[in-house]
Amino acid sequence: MIRPVFRFAPSPNGRLHLGHALSALLNADMARQAGGRLLIRIEDIDRARCTPELEAAMLADLAWLGLVWEEPVRRQSEHFSDYAAALDRLEAMGVLYRGYLTRGEIRQAVADFETREGTPFPRDPDGAPLYPGDAAVLAEQEIGMRAAAAAPFALRLDMGAALARLATPLTWRELGEDGQIARVAADPARWGDVVLARKDTPTSYHLSVVLDDALQGITHVVRGRDLFEATAVHRVLQMLLGLDEPVYRHHRLVLGEDGRKLSKSQGDTALSVLRAQGAEPKDIRALVGLA
Repeated sequence: MIRPVFRFAPSPNGRLHLGHALSALLNADMARQAGGRLLIRIEDIDRARCTPELEAAMLADLAWLGLVWEEPVRRQSEHFSDYAAALDRLEAMGVLYRGYLTRGEIRQAVADFETREGTPFPRDPDGAPLYPGDAAVLAEQEIGMRAAAAAPFALRLDMGAALARLATPLTWRELGEDGQIARVAADPARWGDVVLARKDTPTSYHLSVVLDDALQGITHVVRGRDLFEATAVHRVLQMLLGLDEPVYRHHRLVLGEDGRKLSKSQGDTALSVLRAQGAEPKDIRALVGLA
């Protein structure tokens, strides 16, 4: 019988807060209850913001919480070749393209559309505008010049081509709090042509998380509700790359007093601060609503 495999995958670009504690503890609790394994993965693609010092502090916080995980810890920065190989496969399928529009050009295209049409520009579930496409903004000659000059670009998934290649409705398995698994309909078209890598960044969250979960044999992905809709994109990539489908559980978020999701960038309820104030692991469990 295959043992279930769970993972907690933080990014060392700030201090862990109560929201991370909820996710980490849920993964640990569920792994223990299922007689499964718990892995830690360090998502350190952003080499400018992710530091060894923050990683060490993060692992210290997790150990203090009582988590016990298998070694070695997987670091994404040590596996860029895996992501490059996956991108090569997708490119061979004809579902990748280089988008040369800058962020400023995208903003201007959105503003021009909304002024001209008098309606909001199409946006993804996170509220970001869908990619308008180079041809809608740039002359063909300009696109060619940028390509010839090796200008900055984003490698984007051609969602239309990808879905046409799959030609099947997509769903994922969602584990509810009652222990029952339901099939959820996925609508990846709502995300448009998502970024899978950039000229100077060898992968994106969408690509790396899907590939890492498969390479590590993750059977249960337990993460925050804010990633619920993104699962549709992950299912497309899993199908294209022939990767196993895990079971998902998207748990509630820990919100601040103002109702927003906690953020590392704003130093919300950092575990290290709570530790320094005398909190114990059982206090953290109580704060995040775990018995």
